[in-house]
Amino acid sequence: MIDTFRAAIEQRASDIHIKAGDVVRARIDGKLVPIGRERMSQEATRALALKLIPRERDRQGIDDLLDLDCSWGLPGLGRFRVNIARQRGSFMIVMRTIPIDVPTFEDLKLPPVLSRISEAERGLILVTGITGSGKSSTQAAMVRHINARFDKHIVTLENPIEFLHRDQKSSVSQRDIGTDTDSFMTGLRASLRQDPDVILIGEMRDTETIDTALKAAETGHLVISTLHTQNAYQTISRLLAVFSRDEQEILRMRLAESLHAVISQRLLLRKDGKGRVVACEIMIVTGTVRDCILDPARTQEIPELIEEGRDHYGSQSFDQHLMDLVRSGQVDFETAKANANNPADFDLKMNVFGASSSGQGIGGVEQSGLADEMRNLFGRR
Repeated sequence: MIDTFRAAIEQRASDIHIKAGDVVRARIDGKLVPIGRERMSQEATRALALKLIPRERDRQGIDDLLDLDCSWGLPGLGRFRVNIARQRGSFMIVMRTIPIDVPTFEDLKLPPVLSRISEAERGLILVTGITGSGKSSTQAAMVRHINARFDKHIVTLENPIEFLHRDQKSSVSQRDIGTDTDSFMTGLRASLRQDPDVILIGEMRDTETIDTALKAAETGHLVISTLHTQNAYQTISRLLAVFSRDEQEILRMRLAESLHAVISQRLLLRKDGKGRVVACEIMIVTGTVRDCILDPARTQEIPELIEEGRDHYGSQSFDQHLMDLVRSGQVDFETAKANANNPADFDLKMNVFGASSSGQGIGGVEQSGLADEMRNLFGRR
C-alpha cells in the first residue's frame, strides 16, 4: 500500500480513495482515476483503517466506528488528512495529501495582496470555497507569512491538524479537535485565555462558534477561518442566515465592524493539463463595503465595489481574475467561462476587454467605441 501512496503523490494526486470491493482511486488534476488493479477486500480495508487511526481508544472501538477524521504521516512520504467512514457496512477511507513543506503565497500563485491582508492587527478574515478548493493551503500560507515576520502567538484549532508549523518569529500552538480539545467551541473559548494574537479556526460551523469568533475579532485579535461559500456576497448572506431574524440586524453591525476581508477560491484545470491553478475573488472591507453590509438594500452592490476597488485596494472579482488567467495562457477560455459568476457576461467582457495588442478580442470584436460603451455598461464608473 505504501507504494500505492507513493505513486499517487508522484502523480500529483490531491486525494486517494480506498474502499472495500473497489480498486484504489486517486484524484489527479480534478479527475478520479484508478491507480491500481487489485480490488480491496473488507479485511484489508479494515486493517489499513487500524493503521491510520492515531488514538488507541478509537482503534479499540473500530467495529463501532461510523465516521472519524484524523491525520497520518509517513517519514519521507508525506502527511495526509484522513476520513474513515462506513459504506454498505464496510470501511471506506479518503486521504487528502498534505505537502511536507508549508506553502508560500508564491508557491500557490495567490495574489500579492494576501500578504497585506495577513498583516492586519485585528479583525476577521474568511477563506471560502467548496471542498477541495485549497482553503487549508491558503490558511497555512497566511500563518507561515505571519510566523516568519512577526513576534506573535498564533493558536490554531484544526480537525485534524494538517500542515505542521515550526516556531519562527512567532510561537505557533496547534490544537487538534478531539485530541487536544473537545470541540471548536471549547478550544476557541479556551484560546481567548491563552494570550493569542492570531486565532485560526478550521471551520465556523454553528452560531456559537461564529459568535465567539466575532467576539475575538472585536476584542483585538486577528481571526482566520473558513466557510463553504462561493463568493463574498454569498458569504455575508450565509453568515446572516445562520442567525434568527431578530439577531440579524445586530450581526450586520458586528460584521461591518469586524470583517476585514473575504478570499473566495476555485481550482481550475490548467490549459496545458498539468495541474490546477487557483482563481480568487478578494473582497477588502472598505468604508463603502461596510455601508453595504449594514444596509440590506445595498448588499447587492458589493460585487460591483469589489471590481471597482481593484487598482486602489487590491480587491478583485472572480471574472477579473479569470480574465487574467486566460490572457496569461494559464487557463483555457471555455474553462474560465464555465467557472465565471455569469458566463454570458464573461464571454462579452472577454471579447471587449480581452484584447490583444492588435485591438482584437477573443472573438475578434473591435474595441474602439464599443469598449467605451461596455465600460459604461459593466463598470458604471
